Amino acid sequence: MILSIKSLNTIERRTFLLHMAYSVIEGIILGVLALNEFVFIKSLKGSDYQLGFLFQFSMVVFIFLVFINEFIKRARHKNKLLVWVGVLTRAPLMLVFLFPDNQAAVVATPVYHYIFLGIFFVYYFGNTIIYPMINLFLKNSYEHNNFGKLYGFASSTNKIVMLVATFFYGMSLDVNNFAFRYVFPIIAVLGIVSVYLLSLINYDNPVLKIKKQNFFRSVKNSVLTMTGILKSNKPYTHFEIGFMFYGFSFMITVTVITIFFERALNLNYSSVAFYKNAYNILAIVLLPFTGKLLGKMDPRKFAAITFASLMLYILFIMLTKFFPAHIEIAGVEVYLMLVIAFLFYGIFAATMALLWFIGSAYFCKPEEAGDYQSVHLSLTAVRATFAPLLGVFFYGIIGFTGTFIIAIISLLAGIGVMYWSYSRGKGLGIR
Repeated sequence: MILSIKSLNTIERRTFLLHMAYSVIEGIILGVLALNEFVFIKSLKGSDYQLGFLFQFSMVVFIFLVFINEFIKRARHKNKLLVWVGVLTRAPLMLVFLFPDNQAAVVATPVYHYIFLGIFFVYYFGNTIIYPMINLFLKNSYEHNNFGKLYGFASSTNKIVMLVATFFYGMSLDVNNFAFRYVFPIIAVLGIVSVYLLSLINYDNPVLKIKKQNFFRSVKNSVLTMTGILKSNKPYTHFEIGFMFYGFSFMITVTVITIFFERALNLNYSSVAFYKNAYNILAIVLLPFTGKLLGKMDPRKFAAITFASLMLYILFIMLTKFFPAHIEIAGVEVYLMLVIAFLFYGIFAATMALLWFIGSAYFCKPEEAGDYQSVHLSLTAVRATFAPLLGVFFYGIIGFTGTFIIAIISLLAGIGVMYWSYSRGKGLGIR
């Protein structure tokens, strides 16, 4: 890795160091948020549908990219914009400190559930600006051949920090189920710092050779740009169709799996942290290799591998219900089927960490990376408007097993689309 850093040019080296610093701090934040849904249902006793909304918010906010993509593109001072976004969307996390310190008080005053949901809606809304800009900044600073590799190393570091944070956070929650009241204000400060570091990446904003237009005309242009990409770049369109099948599967199961852990298996926080760390350890080991692999492999073929690993994860989660044998080690309940499931999830995490964030960039020119990622995130938001709550609905009607089977069928369809598109052999559609 030392040789790789020395081989980078000055811009790449500075960008990589800032990217790494950002990844380290975000690893702490993501380590805490990894248990967020479980905290909501176990400590705060939120309802199933509220839990669905909590996950939904993390994705549905991207629907606003239809309105703000043109704004992002026209912003003359993108680096300053990032700083303001960090402050305005991360600071509200400090309000969690004002929550009661016991479950009875929260249950007696359900308004706290809605405040919690509101805080995280604002937090996730910030990602509608941050995520496209990450792609835009990095794609313009990293050479094409180094893009996947450097992103992979940064993601590996992110996950190392994440698993350590998840481990200690899970232990603290088992000691005090309301430890999150003290953790979230710290996360608020760290979130602001991480976005500030991202804003320090140099970006030369090209001058747009168009006249200023009113808001509605700009929104129309944004929509036309996004739809134009899907119409003109067929390989990318196929990529996003396959992602729709994957995303539907992932979103209808993510909330249901959290419910499964709490109600069917009655896991404690340390056990949930153990399984999340198990897959992160595998992802850490694999990420440098998957980063190189993505740089050499067609993203559609890479996606088929990613979807297959998630399918096997869901399959073995489902089998835990039929083969519940387990042992307890130091307060951690170790289920054989869950161990196998999370091994496959580790493969999924190592590949999706790259595919979801930078996969779209392989279908376009560097200056188009922001637009392509905005299309990707907007389509993510479309499925997020219905899939998480639909998963809770399926669970209520046909139970855990039926919901998991629907997800597996959807993933098979996504794999089929990616294989079909790749087998046509028409390249990546870069004009």
